[in-house]
Amino acid sequence: MAMETYLKGTEISAAHFFEIWHHYDADGNGYMDGKELQTFIQELQQARKNAGVDLTPEMKTFVDQFSKSSDGKVGIVELAQVLPTEENFQLFFRCQQLKSSEDFMQTWRKYDSDHSGFIDAEELKSFLKDLLQKANKQIEDAKLSEYTDIMLKMFDENNDGKLELTEMARLLPVQENFILKFQGVKMCGKEFNQAFDTFDSDGNGYIDENELDVLLKDLCTKNKADLDINNIATYKKNIMALSEGGKLYRNELALLLCAGEN
Repeated sequence: MAMETYLKGTEISAAHFFEIWHHYDADGNGYMDGKELQTFIQELQQARKNAGVDLTPEMKTFVDQFSKSSDGKVGIVELAQVLPTEENFQLFFRCQQLKSSEDFMQTWRKYDSDHSGFIDAEELKSFLKDLLQKANKQIEDAKLSEYTDIMLKMFDENNDGKLELTEMARLLPVQENFILKFQGVKMCGKEFNQAFDTFDSDGNGYIDENELDVLLKDLCTKNKADLDINNIATYKKNIMALSEGGKLYRNELALLLCAGEN
């Protein structure tokens, strides 16, 4: 009943939006697809019908696009465009800074201010505050803290109170999120370090564009199901956005390719 109440609303709070997402992304993989997506569409239509409320134009477009699709995927960003979520919270999913993977990588470098490889609650709060200011929106600190807490709950898959690169990347539209493609090719710590040392061919401690090109060709050859060798130029541009002055250090590349210590 809670979901029906939320789905028929004219404005959905940030907290209720989180509950809706958590409910329909049943397997927690970061997007709705297959049965999850079809269930959401059916229950959205039914909730609006029961309340005597028409689907909004955005909802109609969404239903037309995905109701007959068996392979559709919808992320948090796409859902935020469909549901009438409170205005300030919705801005986070429409920010111009995150329209592409390259923009996202540059934004990550800026807000991971201590270069820890994570964005903690305070760094995330700064990021959200800046987005609102750029949209000429002012909110009280308590509301900003609430938004920060909700965003952490949404994206912090391992519940460690901070966001990894791959967790925060869910702010990207699914079709733009090249980081998702690298989830299936991550290596254990030992394997990653060996690969880094191998492709850092001159041993200077960082990977440059030419070395990254060779590394990506190797990954694409070994992981054809996940990566497309025809997209190497795009992969390289996005990954190099993490670098400083064209130098991609071990800890930076590890954000994308290293799954853990062992």
